[in-house]
Amino acid sequence: MNTLKNDGVSYVLHHIGIPTQEVRNGERFSAKVGMYTSDDLSGPIPVQWHRYTPSSPLPALIKEQPHLAYKVNDLEASIIGHCVILGPYEPIDDYLVAMIDHGGIPVELIQTTLSDEEIWGRAISGEKTSIYS
Repeated sequence: MNTLKNDGVSYVLHHIGIPTQEVRNGERFSAKVGMYTSDDLSGPIPVQWHRYTPSSPLPALIKEQPHLAYKVNDLEASIIGHCVILGPYEPIDDYLVAMIDHGGIPVELIQTTLSDEEIWGRAISGEKTSIYS
């Protein structure tokens, strides 16, 4: 994947998140954020499908719009000057996240040293996570 750079921060596309109202196979539930998540790792870019409960406390922008997720080398620097709508927080051990509103589009920014195999393994299994425990 291509790496973009902006003000010393590198951005590598990691996944796409898409809100859905459809029940999907392999969903896991997070009571903390009122969200069901399922993953499709079969294509050229991983897709996470998110289905929200009516009482989900997450911002409407996240629940209503697809988001792009980028791995960054410096989460703190990547959010400077942006409207942070969620986080920073650690939904998976060693996986720091913040979401920003970038002109009406939610963008997830991730700082981690975990490999993609470790990230998706923890997300799917629920091990070493706080969001799905």
